[in-house]
Amino acid sequence: MATLKEKRTCAQRCEDFGHFVWNSDNGTLFGRTLIKWVYISLYYVVFYIVMSALFSLAIYVLMYTLDPYAPDYQDRLSSPGVMVWPDTYDDEKVVIAYNTSNKMSWMKMVNSIRTLIHPYNDTLQEHHNPHNCTAERYFLQNSFNGPNHTKWACAFYQSTLGDCSGIDDPTFGYTTSQPCVIIKMNRIIGFLPNNGTGLAPRLNCTVLEGGENVSGYEYHPYNGTFDLSYFPYYGKLAQPNYVNPLVAVKFNLIKQKTAKIECRVVAKNIAYENYYDPFEGKVIFNLTTMS
Repeated sequence: MATLKEKRTCAQRCEDFGHFVWNSDNGTLFGRTLIKWVYISLYYVVFYIVMSALFSLAIYVLMYTLDPYAPDYQDRLSSPGVMVWPDTYDDEKVVIAYNTSNKMSWMKMVNSIRTLIHPYNDTLQEHHNPHNCTAERYFLQNSFNGPNHTKWACAFYQSTLGDCSGIDDPTFGYTTSQPCVIIKMNRIIGFLPNNGTGLAPRLNCTVLEGGENVSGYEYHPYNGTFDLSYFPYYGKLAQPNYVNPLVAVKFNLIKQKTAKIECRVVAKNIAYENYYDPFEGKVIFNLTTMS
């Protein structure tokens, strides 16, 4: 009959473990001799050096083949989004509401527009974008002839916005019932707007609700055009001084002084009926004045 295996004490187990860590009889550490530890250490050193070299080579080849001025793959929309200032966005709605007798109310609108058009100051534009661009023509550039290996960008002057420039009226009409709104298209690298006639895309605003409360509105620049000379956009690195062309609209509100307005950019290749993106090609906002 087999005898029961004797239960080992804690001291014996510790002694066995110590013997495993260092066996003085055959000179092994954790079951391996010194020469084997040297071989296995060298193996892993060489292994990780080779893996690091392959990883570095892959990153180098990737970065060498990438164009730093434009992404190889763009998942952005092919048609630009349209934004409005004052940028009082609430989820997917834009409500521009102010009280002419409440300074804090209309100053919020004024400061929003001032922040937007600050880079468009005439003096700043003359300094940053001195290139003489040809109006009504695409500004195509195949080389980097600008300063520090960049491409030129066309100046857009604050004064181009006329009555909505803030030069003559620093409140942009928000102390009255004739407020200004600024419309801007988002940038898309390489995008060339085409309205099918060879003319620049233009802004078209329509009063959807409260037409009786709007006696009229005017565009700045004239006819609300986005001049072709601001297209195409080559990217932030290639055109560090680029500024988006703007269109200002000055409304004259009467009676109840409230209206729902849609402003969309009219061009053949600019979509405006995207159910999933209400700001593609157009923007809808509510304009309300109180006194």
